[in-house]
Amino acid sequence: MEPIDGVAMLDQVLTEIGRRERFVLTSHDRADGDAVGSSLACQEILRRMGKRAEVVLRHGVPRVYQHLPFAATVIQSERVNGNYDAAILLECDSIQRTRLHGLENQFLINIDHHKSGRPFAQVNWIDPKAVATAEMVYRLAKQAGVKISPEIATCLYTAVLTDTGAFMFEGTSEHTFELARELVLAGADPARTARHIYFGHSTAKMRLLGAALSALQREGPLAWIWVTQEQMERVGAKEEDCEGLVNYALAIGDVEVAAFFRELPDGRFRVSLRSKGKLDVSKIAEEFGGGGHTCASGAAVDGPLHAAVESILGRIRAIQ
Repeated sequence: MEPIDGVAMLDQVLTEIGRRERFVLTSHDRADGDAVGSSLACQEILRRMGKRAEVVLRHGVPRVYQHLPFAATVIQSERVNGNYDAAILLECDSIQRTRLHGLENQFLINIDHHKSGRPFAQVNWIDPKAVATAEMVYRLAKQAGVKISPEIATCLYTAVLTDTGAFMFEGTSEHTFELARELVLAGADPARTARHIYFGHSTAKMRLLGAALSALQREGPLAWIWVTQEQMERVGAKEEDCEGLVNYALAIGDVEVAAFFRELPDGRFRVSLRSKGKLDVSKIAEEFGGGGHTCASGAAVDGPLHAAVESILGRIRAIQ
């Protein structure tokens, strides 16, 4: 059962929604499955509550999630344009992480399940016990009396599936499968959803994966890979093609922690960290201004590559 303070926060979120009519919804840039699925589901829930709602994402919807219901309605933009009564930020720890302009003077509602979540908004509903932000959106719908349609269920199931690493991350429990069951009963198709996500990659991503694995490095239970900006351009890869590459390093049997370094156009490196559970990688990510989950987190560090690798690996070695 949800803690009393969590119930109170949900009620406060619904109270503030009830007072307003038009909403803009968004999440962090380079949106992942939970960001996209939660935003799309929340948009439809608000519309069924009689509200006006739009989703704006800095980089739009990644290819593997473009099959989702309502995905075509997402606005890709660098700025929030519109006379909104409030902005709802889902699984995002700051305005800056959205990389959107125009949110500064909005009434902000923050819904997040990350351990690194921050109370930056006027209303902050943060529940690290939730398996995904999608679970919180599901609770919101139930509390508001909105029926979970097959379309909403599909968006939420996608979010839960991806944010649990296909039910492999630490924290996955009987409660996770109870939620998944409810969403399947409401109309989500597990097999079809998984096919879109895990068998919908581009040729460029496969070539990028080959380049990354060819440079795989090992140090005991630690493995790391990287791709450069030049490699990205050579194979014609997009930012979204880097999603999930770190998991191939973690897939090695005796590896406990994996890191993936992706060079950015400005010379910095975006780092994805994954763990099988013995090491809390969110603590490392937070030291570099990032955050996330115990087993899946990320941050950005200065280059060049050898400096980026040493800064991250140095912290991992120190707390292993």
